[in-house]
Amino acid sequence: MRTGEPVLRLIRPGTPPEDFPPLEEALDDPNGLLAVGGDLSSARLRAAYRRGIFPWYSGDQPILWWTPDPRAVLFPDQLRVTRSLKKTLRKERYQVTVDRAFARVIEACATTPRPDQDGTWITEEMQRAYLRMHQEGLTHSVETWDQERLVGGLYGMAIGQVFFGESMFSWSSDASKVALVRLRDLGFALIDCQVESDFVCQMGARPISRARFAALLDQHCEHAGPFDSPGDEARS
Repeated sequence: MRTGEPVLRLIRPGTPPEDFPPLEEALDDPNGLLAVGGDLSSARLRAAYRRGIFPWYSGDQPILWWTPDPRAVLFPDQLRVTRSLKKTLRKERYQVTVDRAFARVIEACATTPRPDQDGTWITEEMQRAYLRMHQEGLTHSVETWDQERLVGGLYGMAIGQVFFGESMFSWSSDASKVALVRLRDLGFALIDCQVESDFVCQMGARPISRARFAALLDQHCEHAGPFDSPGDEARS
């Protein structure tokens, strides 16, 4: 191997959960690939997200850990609410809840066909890990309902004032957008969208450097957020 060529770090199961290489060691191609291996324990996943790292892999791959540069983020006060979306909100067509149906949301995200994807990266192993973290109060969902029918939603991890969005789905017009508006209204300082997509960019997300993203995590993850106070109104 040539001197100076990037080396992908192997994380062995059982190593300390915070055992990740520095973000600067992530590969440029593919963009942001930092490490391989490890496990999906709650402690390791929380440590990863806190540093701006997330798992993303298919069922036939080992666990791959990513920290892309640039990073797609949504500052809540920059959420783009179009006139048509405002009309949907005014009509109160949908009912919106928080943490009412986490398991159904993650299953819908995993099984809903997407035109730009072949299959899903939300494997059964991933679903089990995030369901476990939901029971531990680490991951959360926002659900959109038409009467008693679940028609849209999103889920992700919350650390302090940062919500790390994982996935969303929509089975009805504006359903996922309404869920995103509810997420904004919870009072987070930052919503991580991971990578750019047409949808998140249309909603106001924009790219920032990995270094700035890490600095924002240091700024906002250590302060109490919407899900940190028992009995708060986040789940209403």
